[in-house]
Amino acid sequence: MEKRKAPAARKIFRKLTRHGHQRIDEYYWMNQRDDEQVLAHLKAENRYTEETMQAVGKLKEELFAELTARIREDDRSVPYRHRGYWYFTQYEKGREYPLYYRRKDTAGAKDELMLDVNRLAEGASYCDVAGFSVSPDNRLMAYAVDRVGRRQYLIRIRDLEKGVDLEPEIEDTAGDMEWDRSGSFLYFVGIDPETLRNDKVWRFDLETSKKELLYFEEDETCEVEIDLSRSEKYLLIHSESKNSSEVQLIDRSDPAALPFLFHAREEGHLYSLDHFRGRFYMLSNREAINFRLLSTPEDHYEAEHWKEIVAHRNDVLLEDFELFDDFIVTEERKEGLLTLLIRRPDGSIDHQISFDESAYLANIYINPEPGTSLLRYSYSSLTTPATIIDYDMKSRDKKIRKVQEVPGYDPEDYVSERIWARSHDGARVPVSLLRRKDTPLDATAPLLLYGYGSYGISMDAAFNHARLSLLDRGWIYAIAHVRGGEEMGRAWYEKEGRMLKKMNTFFDFIACASHLCERGYTSKERLFAMGGSAGGLLIGAVINLRPGLFRGVVAAVPFVDVLTTMLDDRIPLTTQEYEEWGNPQEKEYYDYILQYSPYDNIRDQEYPAVLAATGYHDSQVQYWEPAKWVARLRDHQKGVAPVLLHVNFEAGHGGASGRYEAYREIALYYAFLIGVYEGKIGTKEDDC
Repeated sequence: MEKRKAPAARKIFRKLTRHGHQRIDEYYWMNQRDDEQVLAHLKAENRYTEETMQAVGKLKEELFAELTARIREDDRSVPYRHRGYWYFTQYEKGREYPLYYRRKDTAGAKDELMLDVNRLAEGASYCDVAGFSVSPDNRLMAYAVDRVGRRQYLIRIRDLEKGVDLEPEIEDTAGDMEWDRSGSFLYFVGIDPETLRNDKVWRFDLETSKKELLYFEEDETCEVEIDLSRSEKYLLIHSESKNSSEVQLIDRSDPAALPFLFHAREEGHLYSLDHFRGRFYMLSNREAINFRLLSTPEDHYEAEHWKEIVAHRNDVLLEDFELFDDFIVTEERKEGLLTLLIRRPDGSIDHQISFDESAYLANIYINPEPGTSLLRYSYSSLTTPATIIDYDMKSRDKKIRKVQEVPGYDPEDYVSERIWARSHDGARVPVSLLRRKDTPLDATAPLLLYGYGSYGISMDAAFNHARLSLLDRGWIYAIAHVRGGEEMGRAWYEKEGRMLKKMNTFFDFIACASHLCERGYTSKERLFAMGGSAGGLLIGAVINLRPGLFRGVVAAVPFVDVLTTMLDDRIPLTTQEYEEWGNPQEKEYYDYILQYSPYDNIRDQEYPAVLAATGYHDSQVQYWEPAKWVARLRDHQKGVAPVLLHVNFEAGHGGASGRYEAYREIALYYAFLIGVYEGKIGTKEDDC
């Protein structure tokens, strides 16, 4: 057989010096976007990946067919009521994108099609609608669309009575928008066109097509979001970094109103705000690392008037709240699991909604109208598909409105559990597990361990039908709830999983992997790992630290060149990330990041099989990071396992946008994992 050769990336040695320390980056040239040699190299990488995976080409197509066959093609969401209309989305058979509908809440009313995203996507390989906002008089609909995948949203305003879009379109937005009370002005968040930071709030006059800058966030570590208060009286401008926040308010009834400050930012103080029935409600971590709920009168909102209505607890993270006329619902996390508590207006507990499974996800869902006793929430677990439930907070009756249909799936065939691993410093790390009931627990099953562990984002044990294709082939699926998320409280992230404690994330993942082998769920010869974005950083770090622990890994859009990226404040997201990783312009953080940055710690050793995936238009992790990482890994690979790169030239950070096309990449990942496990990829014979 003709020897299959990996692309030979040219080397141009560039010296990178900071704090008296010198690094050599032979692949720095790959960051020249649209350069012919860069594009040629990326395309060569795709050809090599396709050729290497020819042995599992049929399997990849089988997997894609399985994954898409489990999607109900003619699907409809549960309608929610708002301002006299019922809103819902619908998918039609064979079509990639949703249709947005509404129906007037009157007898005999017909469904009204507001937006067909399939038509919007015609002629584009990517299309994402970030959301929509209907004007208070129900005549106009503002919606935001990205047809590239780079998070640069175009806002369009549609006349719902005529079914046409008005001129002009609004460019360079974050897709975040709200109306004033009259429906004559649209507030929206603007972005910096180079760094893509959400840094401005504009007011757009529909009559004159002029926009007025209301707020500019000068702090480059902060990003801006806007929201509508529960009372609908105020527009809330949230400006937040990883370590501080503040809220400005605008009276929506006054078209000339300017923002006024609720409470100035303070180092270490994070808070979010809402307004309802003449009072402000604030989720705050002031003297409360796990947050507490405060309230204050609208006309006396200074800090001395704040009143605690839900106290801080050391073992409970207060994540969210929803305000109703007669109740306050809080979303709280303890020992890694979420609970929903129904509270009286004074914050005292009325009762708790209980859940029986050992690992699950429960969230407050869409509840746009506060004058009701019905709480809508969502629930799922590793074995229970997404379920929408209406819960009467007075009678305590539950009504299941929808269980996501998964054709061919029987939950009785599967079992989930949660176990605990001990990390290097004694910390107990939860691990959620899913398998078929007939899968043996004698160390003979292949196991895929998934991890993330950054930004305080918890990886909850929610349902995902794609995993069934692995489970039905005898695999076990596991989630390592490592430090860097907030599964075990805010300190799990803030004190133990970021900045100068980031190494805990990687040690936790290694501890979970080792524990799974020790407990007989799998063995090192059958152990695989996967993570995306910051989870790709996790994968890159652990295979440098413990390359022999895993048989193969998948790193999707991996953040692997941490030091170089964090030293370049021209790249999108860099300045906002200083409070996650540290600013390497300071030597202490430079030295610490240098310990784990995957690209900088590659060395001569036997690496597992690697598949890295990237989107060419990715604005969050630039394509050149995984491209450079793969090239350098190959240079130092002392084993026979392949190192592959897949570039999606038509997508960004989130991958393909259609509901079917997105599964092509998952089919690629799973085919790679199965191919490596079965010896069809990565053997000496495969290289000849």
